[in-house]
Amino acid sequence: MPAGRRLRLPALRVVLQAWPWGLLLLALVGVRLSKGAGFSDAYALVSRPFWPGSAQAEWIRSAQGLDDQSRLRQLEVDNRRLRGLLELQGRGGQQVAAPVISRQAGGWWQQLVIGGGELQGIRPGLPVLAPGGLLGRVASVTPTTATVALLTDPGSRVGVWVGRTQRHGLLTGVGTSRPVLRFLEKDPGVRPGDVVVTSPASTLVPPNLTVGVIQSVDDRAVPATEAVVQLSAPVEAVDWVQVRLP
Repeated sequence: MPAGRRLRLPALRVVLQAWPWGLLLLALVGVRLSKGAGFSDAYALVSRPFWPGSAQAEWIRSAQGLDDQSRLRQLEVDNRRLRGLLELQGRGGQQVAAPVISRQAGGWWQQLVIGGGELQGIRPGLPVLAPGGLLGRVASVTPTTATVALLTDPGSRVGVWVGRTQRHGLLTGVGTSRPVLRFLEKDPGVRPGDVVVTSPASTLVPPNLTVGVIQSVDDRAVPATEAVVQLSAPVEAVDWVQVRLP
């Protein structure tokens, strides 16, 4: 075998043994320069058959629609609440708006604390209203806060009036969400659905403020008929109130 041929064979053998390493080096350099984009594309190509299909897309659209509906309902609730506050502000008499800043879990149906007090002209005994009607009366004040005794408080007593039958009664809190209306006569002729307002003869609160609606009537109560009243003001969820000044 010629000498030149013998020299070329070892060199060729070295080249054949080194080319896989060269390709690997080139691949590593390519990955470095592309920051792994090639691997990402390769993975995307291989995994494409397992990508979410039309069913998954429909689930996503359904979930998005549910979220949109929930947001819309919340906006409608906020809109009604703000409209109620604006309507409340537009009623006759000077009033002070105040936020509800505190409620006790153990006295949820008894009292709440509002962010307005003596500096705003609030005094004990003043009526407190919320969107829907009368909520309670101011029990005590500090310079910047006031405690409100709700109509549902067991110590609350307010004279009321059923306009359809023209009958007076005494609305009494019992510590639950629905106070009891005790009438002065045995057969007042009231029925569920009758509207209850503050009495024209009341000296504690202004007359004809909406209180609520009779929910049920107990004709067998002693000594006179009693009725359970569903308050029109949202006692369980109110966040702003209006204090009617004298």
